[in-house]
Amino acid sequence: MRVSFTKMHGLGNDFIVLDARTNELPGMTGAVARALADRREGIGCDQLIVIEAATDPAVDIDFRMRIFNCDGGEVEACGNASRAVALLHGAPARVETAGGVITLEPVAGGASVDMGEPHFAWEAIPLAMPMDTAAMPVGWGELENPMAVNVGNPHVVFLVEDADAVDLETLGPEIERDPLFPERVNVNVASLAGQDRLILRVWERGAGLTRACGTGACASAVAAILRRTVQSPVTVALPGGELVIEWAGGGHSIRMTGPASEAFRGSFDWGDYA
Repeated sequence: MRVSFTKMHGLGNDFIVLDARTNELPGMTGAVARALADRREGIGCDQLIVIEAATDPAVDIDFRMRIFNCDGGEVEACGNASRAVALLHGAPARVETAGGVITLEPVAGGASVDMGEPHFAWEAIPLAMPMDTAAMPVGWGELENPMAVNVGNPHVVFLVEDADAVDLETLGPEIERDPLFPERVNVNVASLAGQDRLILRVWERGAGLTRACGTGACASAVAAILRRTVQSPVTVALPGGELVIEWAGGGHSIRMTGPASEAFRGSFDWGDYA
């Protein structure tokens, strides 16, 4: 059985997009996602995205988006993938994700996404124990006192003097899998580059060091705004390029704007990977 796919990326964070509304996907599992994501024996990607019909057709939702990391784990949110899906959809949409409902809108050169409100309660991150998430009394090597924030998926943000100098390849996996984070965590190191600009590197849960992470940019901007080191809108510079994050504080939603691109289209035999 042949299945069509679209290969896309947002700032170099790349995706395989499958549309289950037009393709039959029997037995979509993490193992299938992991096989397709393999860069030597599969198509290759950081995340695999599955577009499905909304769970409840009575609700004002255009479609559902499922997100699998390259290790096969299904996760709640992905900002870069959301922009890619907005570009593919070609019109404003309300989208159901495991992390909540988001709204997408194509704009010149990419897309703008309403990512919803950030959450700060320790049980919403979640953490394994009650803790002040604004300045967590914990540390790993040179990284100390992060802020924890859930923006559809869990993040810890370390505001550091020089993000590029941090050994994130060593510390990232240690922090990601620390027992303090029962659902693991995305690890962000951000440094100030002006009143409205951050330099950011991200160790992504289930994917490792990444060229770009949309939810990481949102979480880091929110943390820096709350600590009064930057003002909204914030330009977040990642290895793959820049995103603009707007957040007014309080109960307001985060808006992320940035580029997305289609790389190519193709098809594969489902039986080769299932």
